[in-house]
Parts: sequence; structure tokens; C-alpha cells
Amino acid sequence: MLSKTLLSFILMLFVVNAMGQTGSISGKIISEETALPLVNIKIEGTQLAARTDSMGNYTFIKVPSGTYKIQASAVGFRKMVKTIVLKSGETLVLDFDLSNLQNDLNEVVVTGTLKEVNRLESPVPVEVYTPGYFKKNPTPSIFEALQNVNGVRPQLNCNICNTGDIHINGLEGPYTMILIDGMPIVSSLSTVYGLSGIPNSLVEQIEIVKGPASSLYGSEAVGGLINIITKKPENAPLISADFFATDYKEYNADLGFKFNIGKKAVALTGVNYFKYGNPVDHNHDNFTDVTLQDRVSVFQKWSFERKNKRIFTLGGRYMYEDRWGGEMQWNKSFRGGDQVYGESIYTKRWEVIGNYQLPVKEKLFLAFSYNEHNQDSRYGTTSYIAEQKIGFTQLTWDKKIDKHDLLLGAALRYTFYDDNTPATTGLNQAIAKNTWLPGVFIQDEISLNSKHKFLAGFRYDYNSVHGNIFTPRVAYKWNINDNNIIRLNAGTGFRVVNIFTEDHAALTGARTVEIAHELKPEKTYNVNLNYLKKMYADNGTFIGIESSAFYTYFNNRIIGDFDTDPNKIIYDNLNGYAVSKGLSTSIDMAFSNGLKVMIGATYQDVASFENGVKKQQILTEKFSGNWTVSYKIKPLNLAVDYTGNIYSPMRLPLLSELDPRKEFSPVWSIQNIQFTFSGFNRFELYGGIKNLLNWTPNRGNPFIIARANDPFDKHLDVDNPYGLTFDPTYVYGPNQGIRGFFGIRYTIK
Repeated sequence: MLSKTLLSFILMLFVVNAMGQTGSISGKIISEETALPLVNIKIEGTQLAARTDSMGNYTFIKVPSGTYKIQASAVGFRKMVKTIVLKSGETLVLDFDLSNLQNDLNEVVVTGTLKEVNRLESPVPVEVYTPGYFKKNPTPSIFEALQNVNGVRPQLNCNICNTGDIHINGLEGPYTMILIDGMPIVSSLSTVYGLSGIPNSLVEQIEIVKGPASSLYGSEAVGGLINIITKKPENAPLISADFFATDYKEYNADLGFKFNIGKKAVALTGVNYFKYGNPVDHNHDNFTDVTLQDRVSVFQKWSFERKNKRIFTLGGRYMYEDRWGGEMQWNKSFRGGDQVYGESIYTKRWEVIGNYQLPVKEKLFLAFSYNEHNQDSRYGTTSYIAEQKIGFTQLTWDKKIDKHDLLLGAALRYTFYDDNTPATTGLNQAIAKNTWLPGVFIQDEISLNSKHKFLAGFRYDYNSVHGNIFTPRVAYKWNINDNNIIRLNAGTGFRVVNIFTEDHAALTGARTVEIAHELKPEKTYNVNLNYLKKMYADNGTFIGIESSAFYTYFNNRIIGDFDTDPNKIIYDNLNGYAVSKGLSTSIDMAFSNGLKVMIGATYQDVASFENGVKKQQILTEKFSGNWTVSYKIKPLNLAVDYTGNIYSPMRLPLLSELDPRKEFSPVWSIQNIQFTFSGFNRFELYGGIKNLLNWTPNRGNPFIIARANDPFDKHLDVDNPYGLTFDPTYVYGPNQGIRGFFGIRYTIK
């Protein structure tokens, strides 16, 4: 009896001692300051495993003391391993921040192949940018935000009205197709307007394809395309608001909210308002340095729940903008007159988009969109009254057969365009009014094996003005291994004739327009080679390098001649050919201490060849670079973002050999810094300085606007030693100096 009691006592002491030699481990797992649920936590060398809850928390109890490696893994993230020493009786807090290990290259993209696919699996290289990236340098429009993307540059085409277009790899705006949710509703007439007024808080991601995409998207997608993908209503925050102001007295407000419509529909609403009404003239030429704007945009998107999770989304947007620039004493009573010079633009546009999955077993999708754009502009006494309507519908069939991933489609695009300029009169009357563009396409993505994919695509369109259009393309992807991928893309492009939709410079100042001959459509041949390399370390450090070489050859390129006659812009097809070629590299680095660095650089040579003479394209830099450096000071809940870009010289439009302004721009750079405090629940405060170097394009020039003292050319024989006429087209960068900004964001998820 005594022996049994003694044995029980000894066993109890052993258990108590064993319990005293255990501890517990708990913590939280986040990524980009957001809690991650369903993350797998494993203590290597044991059977102990856990999974985070909806708040990202996990706990291990009664873990024997010792040295362990703790592994965290989740879908879409690289594994992270930490080594710990657990002491007896210790409660150890071990948090994981998987931000640096989030495999952004695994995002789902649709732009490259017109179907949802893992980005790494796509044979077409697609660049993806999230709203978080653009928050590092907040802007009032997506048009301005794209200045932070390597190889992409928002180009201002007017010193006074600040309208512009988007250049990709040196190709001008008309070669870039702009899509919203995959729909071609932003035409070349309205690039700057179509990219304004979309609340940034409602954007899910922006996908960019550089190079040929005509076989899927038709004409205009010659240089590349930008697809703005809005949030799915069911995934959007309940309420989001973002307001910021600058000391230039610019005010921008974004508001987003969602609500249920009955039991089977969710609606997402976004409102954007931008106001700038403070004329400034820091360069003392009596003209506004920055265009004044009053813009409102309302966006709404509906998502309907259907049987078998079939898709049906419907969206719409309305935008109104009133912008003007000109002499400081201008007001609307002078609009269109010759007493005080002003450029005043009223814009109204509305658009609807939708995507409906047919109720059949096969994956058939019917996409449709319609938009109307009305513009009433006055450039001094010159009026530009334009109306455009675009209707688009497309039926696609997504079918997999063995190793073949097929996409077949039929599309119909209708365009009505009319204005009061020579673009729609005389030799080019045919492009006015109605243009029909029916087409069919087929794409076959073949998985040769686990490492090799081949894509072949072919599109046929019939343009009611230009006739038959054939645009084939091929793509090849080689997965050398998980961290090294090579992609090769090649194809042809076709672009229909458009004049004023691409050159606002033609409407400003004293230049008149001349169309030498009947213009023929352009044809291009394009090839792009892309290499992606990823490097990971166990401590969370990541380095990604993506490089591309691109080449585009043009036949019948339409070029505006600014040089032959200083008072004219003469349009004609090039009697020769044009080439755009170059190299581009982007490097992403994320370090275990929270530092993130993104660096991009592009070298390009864009020139025309006529009668054996090479001529560099006007307003096109040979080298550009951009960077983003971000660091989070966690104890202070403070993030620091330093962003910037740099451009090499570009040829500028002079009026004559006597013009005293510089023929080439200098090397110029715009740099910004931002501080963001996230220590409040649901609130985020941010502020900083834009254009730290206080750079403006008038540095080193006697003037920017020629004959600003005589905008109606009434006194050309007075004080005019250079024999110039009024001309505001000498512009290559924003004329807005250093300024501070402050903003606040509020989110209820």
C-alpha cells in the first residue's frame, strides 16, 4: 500500500515537473497591415500544427521547452520560417508579417488572354498595379498616377488646357488602348477624360500589357493596353472615403459604399469630386500655370447572384468636367472671343458596361458596353465641338480540350464620331459619322508540357471604311524553373485614321491644319521578349527582376509635321517607315526589415525614316526611370514613401530656327515624399511634399508660351525680334512647382 502511494507521488512530481518545462506560443499573422485568416502554422520536427482564425491569431499551448523552427504558409505566399528558443513556463509572442512574401506574381489577370489566369501562367507578360501602389504618391486621377509606372508616361499636349494622352514605350496615346473592366469604352478622343474621375478606392487593380494585343482587342491596341479593373461589389469595403488637399488649393474627394439590393444583388457606388479654382502665375507670363478644373464623376456597379455561380455584372458612370486655362483675367464672359485669351473645355460623358454568362453548360460570356462623349471646347476663337458614341458587344467561348485552352469570339464595334474640324471634312469625310467593325477571333493556348506553353491567335475584322483587317499573333512561354521564366510575343497591329483625337496641339494657338493626301490606315509588326527572375531568402527578403526588349515596325505611319511651316500642322502618311525599339527593366526588392524598393528604367529609340533620313519622334525621351522606396516604422505606425521619376532630353516643337527656346528639354525629374500614419482604428492620415526639387519646364528658357503678350496675333510687327506667332504647344512636363499635401482615409470593411 505504501509502495503504491509512493509510486503515485513520484509520478505526480514527474508530471508537474514536465508541465513546468513547457510553454506556449501565440501570435498574429498579417500582410500589408491586414490580418490573414487560414494561415497554416507548423512547428517543424513535431506533430504540432495550427491555423489562424478570422483575426489572424493562432496559439500553441503546452509546448515542451527547446529550440524550434516555426513555419507559416498560406496560399499566394511563400513560406516563412523563424527560429525560436522556448523556455520553461514562457509565453512567447511570435508574429509573422508576410507582406514581403506575398507572391504578387501569382495574381489573377485577365488582360493578356481575355480569361482569368494566374499571372505566372500567362504566356503574355502582364504588369499588375494595386491601389496600394498608387497610394504611395496620391493623385486626383489615374491619368496622373500612371507616371509611377516604368515605361508609361502621361504626356501633356497643351500648355494651357493640360489635356494629354498615355505613352507606352515611347508610342503616342492613340497606340494605347484603355479598357475599364475589359471594355474598350475609353477612346483616343477621351483618354485623359476617361482616366479621370474613377475613384481610386474602387479600383481592384490596373493591368498593363506592353506590346501587341490587336488579335484580341482590335485596332488601337498596337503599343499596348491599360485595363482598369474595378472591385467586385461583394469584395469592396462597406464604406470608404479619401480626401486630400494641396497648398495650391486643390481638393480631391473619393467616396465609396456598397449595399444589398434584395437578396441576390449587391451594388457598389463611388463618387469622385475634384476642384481646383485658384489661378497662379509663378512664371509671370500672365497665363495660368495650372489648368483650373471642376470635375464630378459617379460610378456604380452591380453584381447579381445567379444559379451555379454564373456571372452577371452591370456598371455605369457619368462624368462632367469644366476646365479652363488662359490669361489671368479671363472669365467665362470672354469664352470664344478675341479680347482675353482662354481655353475652356466642357466635357460630358456617360458609359455602361456589362458581362453576362449565358445559362448553358459551356462557358459562354456576353460582354457589352456603350458610351457617349460630348466635348465643347474653345481655344481662343477656335472652337472644337465633338461628339462620339461607341457601342461594343462581344461573345466569347472558353473551352478546354486536352492540352488546348481555346478562346473563340465574335465582336461588333460601332463608332459614331463627328466634329467641326478638317478631320471630318474634305479628304477624310469617310471617317466621320458611322463606322462598323465586326470581327471574329480565335486563340489556342497549348500546354506542350509543364515547362512550355505556346499561344497562337488570329483575328479578322471588317472595317466599313478600310475593309479587311488581319491581325495574327503568337506567344511562347518557357518556365526554366519556378523562379525563371522567358516569354516571347509577336504580332501585327492595325490602326484606323484619327487626327484630332490624338493631337490637341492642332487646335491651339495660331497653327492651322492641312491634310496633304487621303490618309491610309497604319500597319505595324511587333515583337517583345520578356525575362522574369525571382529570388527568395528564408528570412523574407525577395528580389524580382523583369526585363523586356521590344521592337515595332510601322507602315503608313501618320505623322503631324510641325516643322515645314511654323503656322501649320501638316498631316500625311510617312513616305518611308518608322521604328520603335528599346529595353526595359524593373527591379522589385523587399527586405526582411520592412524596406521595399522598386526601380524601373526604360531605354527607347523612336524614330521615322524617310528618304534615307532618320528623325527622332518629337516629345519622346530616350531614357526614363522611376523609383519607389517605402519603409514602415512599426513602433510608430508610420510609413514613409519616397517616389520619383527622371527623363532624358526630348525634341520639342519650335516655331522656327530663330525661336530662342531650347530645341531639347533638359534632363528633368519630379520627386515626392509622403508620410502615412495608421495608428487609428479605421482612419489613416497622410501628407507630404510633391515635386521636392521645385522643377518646372520654364527653367533655362526665356519663355514657355510664345507671344503670350499677343495671343490673338494682332500685333506681330510689334516687339517681335524672333518673328514668332502665339504658340502654347511647347510643353513636355507639368508646370506645377513644389507643394505640400495632406489627406485622410476612412474605411469600414
